[in-house]
Amino acid sequence: MPIYRCNQCGFVSEEASVAIGSTMPCARCGTASTVFGTVFYVEKLLERYFATLRELKAMQQDEADATPETPSQTSAASGPGALQDTNLHNTQLLATAEQHAPLQQWFAKHQIEAQFDYALADTSGFFDDAAKMIGANHALFGDLLERVRWAYRKSHSWVNLELGQLSQKEAQAINALCRQLYSHTFFARYHYQKPEKIVRLTLQSAPAVRQFFDGGWLEWYAFMTLAEHLQGKRRDFSCARGVKVIFPNEDLHELDVVCLPAGQMPICIECKSGEFRRDIDKYLRLRKRLGLDKSHFILCAADLTDEQAAGLSAMYELSFVNLQGLVTHLQRLVS
Repeated sequence: MPIYRCNQCGFVSEEASVAIGSTMPCARCGTASTVFGTVFYVEKLLERYFATLRELKAMQQDEADATPETPSQTSAASGPGALQDTNLHNTQLLATAEQHAPLQQWFAKHQIEAQFDYALADTSGFFDDAAKMIGANHALFGDLLERVRWAYRKSHSWVNLELGQLSQKEAQAINALCRQLYSHTFFARYHYQKPEKIVRLTLQSAPAVRQFFDGGWLEWYAFMTLAEHLQGKRRDFSCARGVKVIFPNEDLHELDVVCLPAGQMPICIECKSGEFRRDIDKYLRLRKRLGLDKSHFILCAADLTDEQAAGLSAMYELSFVNLQGLVTHLQRLVS
């Protein structure tokens, strides 16, 4: 149902006979007002609501930071143990030096220099939420990801999705995802042509969004799946994304996702949304240099079948999983 709100007097009204995007005089004061779709209007209200919540949290955090704390209090507030009762999908506690400290110490103990970008673990944005939505139904959303990734690589600025050949339920799910991603600014524009069942998307030019569609979503999915599993088991842990490790001979490697559960060796997850076969030997050498058991070095490939994952795991000293198999494997590692 089309809806408008007058910026002059605040009057809100539904207007079924007026086209979305047009203007009409306010029924109370006569001021010209733009007519919006109800869903779009509610989404924008929610965006402002959650933005206000984040600002409020930031202000509360600033007040807390201004209160003097002893070293022990600071460690307890921001270290790994503080994560047990935290909403992992909306926190900056993961993006602190204290949270990364146990991992830093483990690498140093093994004569490996680890370089962290703490911001890569900040979940107060929407990357983690979008990744979980995509990963929850990757079989359906995989084509959308591939279309968007292909468009970026070909320097195209838009993608059209024809949903007419899909079932009603599948079409609704894809359209809802596109609308949700647009509301979180993953697309610059979104338009659904209902009669033709075509979703028209204008791509976002921001490098961070492009990197997300080019495989970063899978790193976020693995990162959040691992953190949520450990939190659910009430285990203290230290976790990180995009860790650069430098070995004594100055060889440099980057680890997609790494986590240190209390009392265990680290769990390393390398994420592949595309071709990975040429990198198997590299990962075998890296696992040995890190000194990790096969079960703790995981190669998560989105497009693997269960049979392929089991076969590759039997052939190589690595643990191959798909999205569904990742949770099962983590349950065996951390009970």
